[in-house]
Order: sequence, then C-alpha cells, then structure tokens
Amino acid sequence: MASATILKSAFLPKRSEWAAATRSSAGRQATAVSLTVRAGSYADELVKTAKTVASPGRGILAMDESNATCGKRLASIGLENTEANRQAYRTLLVSVPGLGQYISGAILFEETLYQSTTEGKKIVDVLVSQNIVPGIKVDKGLVPLAGSNDESWCQGLDGLASRCASYYQQGARFAKWRTVISIPNGPSALAVKEAAWGLARYAAIAQDNGLVPIVEPEILLDGEHGIDRTFEVALKVWAEVFFYLAENNVLFEGILLKPSMVTPGAESKDKATPEQVAEYTLKLLHRRIPPAVPGIMFLSGGQSEVEATQNLNAMNQSTNPWHISFSYARALQNTCLKTWGGRPENVKAAQEALLVRATANSLAQLGKYTGEGESAESKKGMYVKNYSY
Repeated sequence: MASATILKSAFLPKRSEWAAATRSSAGRQATAVSLTVRAGSYADELVKTAKTVASPGRGILAMDESNATCGKRLASIGLENTEANRQAYRTLLVSVPGLGQYISGAILFEETLYQSTTEGKKIVDVLVSQNIVPGIKVDKGLVPLAGSNDESWCQGLDGLASRCASYYQQGARFAKWRTVISIPNGPSALAVKEAAWGLARYAAIAQDNGLVPIVEPEILLDGEHGIDRTFEVALKVWAEVFFYLAENNVLFEGILLKPSMVTPGAESKDKATPEQVAEYTLKLLHRRIPPAVPGIMFLSGGQSEVEATQNLNAMNQSTNPWHISFSYARALQNTCLKTWGGRPENVKAAQEALLVRATANSLAQLGKYTGEGESAESKKGMYVKNYSY
C-alpha cells in the first residue's frame, strides 16, 4: 500500500534528549540540568507523519463536523440527519478519484473513523489507498468559561490518552483540538491562558500516543475591529501557546498548526486585500512560530472558497521556512455539497467540484493560483457568527 510506512511505528528510543548542560562557578559544585523533549516511543514517526501531511502542493480536508453540525449541512440541501445520509456524504468525499494528489490529510469525526463507505470499505483504508493520512477530532467541544467575559474553553482532556491510543489503533495518525478566542469579548487574559494550556496538554498527550497534534486556537472573525487589532491579539495568543507547548515538553518537529489568517473582523467596514492579509499573517508567523514547526495549515473561518484560496496564494508568493497550506472544511466542501444535493446521479459532478477546489488550493500552496474560471457560488461568503462544529 502506497502509504503503509505511515502506519508503522518508528524505531527511535523512547525519548530524545534536547539538551543536558552542566554549569559550574568558582566555589560551587557543578549542577546538571536536563531539559527533555518527550514524544514517547513515537518521535521518529511523528516527524515523518507531520512532513507527509505538510508535503508540497497538498493540504488537509477538514471533514470532522460533529453529527449535529453535519446535520445542519445536510438540512441545507433538504436531507434528514441520519447515519445513512452522513455515510453517503462522507463516502462521496473520501472516494474522489485522484484526491490524494492535492489532499495529504483528512480530519475525521469519531463516527467516520470507525465507519465504512456505502460499498463496505473502511473509510480509513480508502484514505490510505489514496495516500491521505487519516486524522481525528479529539476535543469534546466548547463550554462557558466561568469567571471570564462570556468566553469559552474547550473540554476533553479527561480520558484523552486512552481515546488517542484507541484512535491510533484504528488508523488515525494525527489529531485536532479546536479552541476559540473572541476579540469582541476581550479577549481576557484568563481565556487566552486557558486556551494555550489546554492546547499544550492535549498536544503532549497526543504525541505520547502516536498522534501528530494539530494546534488550533481559532481567533474568531466575529467583530467590527480592524486588522491591526487582530494582529495584536494573535501575537498574544501564539506567545502563550508556544510558551505552554515548551512547558509541556512538546516536540515542535512533530506538530502542525491550524491558525486563523490575520484579517479584519467580519463586520468591519475596512476590508483587506489578499496582499494585506498575507503581509500581516506572515509578519505574525515570523514573530511567533519557530521554524522547527513543519506545517502551518490555515483554517478558512467562514471566508468564501475563493477568498480563502486567494489569501493562501498571496502568502506563498514569498519563500517561507514552513509549509504554508490549508485545512479547510466549508471552503472545500460548500460547492461540492450543493452540487450533490443528496442525489445519487449528482455524485460524480459533486466529486468534480471538490476536486476543482482541492486543485485550486494546491496551486495556492505552490503560489500559482490565478483565479480563472471560478464560479459565482465559490465567491459567496460563509461567515456565521459564533460558528460551532
């Protein structure tokens, strides 16, 4: 099988020593200080998986919507939220011929990880046969953060280690944990610290169980603020995130990031061009993200399909120390879903629509997207206030 090596454990020792230093001064006994980056017995495999996902011209298909959210998508085309309908739609997505040329990883919801296609093939096996790494959403969703300014925190650390171990056995090789930051609500120092600490604990646990963690503190588009305010908040958030990642001995070479692009608030009167979004976002990355991180897979956050592709393309007009790519859900699936409409006779056309978007974003990852031939549907914005998965 083309990607069988992804599904085998590595041969590295149980932990890699980052540094061991001895300092001495006159009249004092030397003291040994050991700083260890831990990744269990999976360090080599984690690095290999991260590099596979962050491979040239490819990005992530985020299809990890919860059953409730998937139900909303199905309702938009007149379908009932049943397991059979969810299975039919997810089968459509993973079985697009040639998808692996443009998609390197697919984030799945737990139901999908254990699901088979309508033809009876395991969805994980279908992905692997296309050289697409299976991933899994591991958080348990957002809940109100007591003591904050009407903000949220992400739950799911309880039992995470055992869940990750089970997901690894089922074939997942990376994980995703989404928490959010709201600019109109502050953000409060408490909310930022909680988001960063939760992400760091999750990342350490995921690595210990063989899963490359996608670190995703989504800065929501909600608000009337300008791009400078988004930039200011993003600097603070990513400083906290990497501080706590280091505190938890997370192996930076074995993680992926899923940040928001630096844009004005969705309700701002000031709009930003792709070039401005690229300038601010790259400035943020250079100030906060270590070059050891192999891949930065941006979320679309309610941008239109075309807007998300244009902004990604603008960021790839310069040489960057990271693989800058995409991890899109709606910005890959929207036209595909509407083309399908729940009708078997439309499956091929819907798959072609998904391939068009995957190809466009592949070109954007390479900095070669031109925007020619885009449909009117692909230019429609998809912002939803307080959007949840």
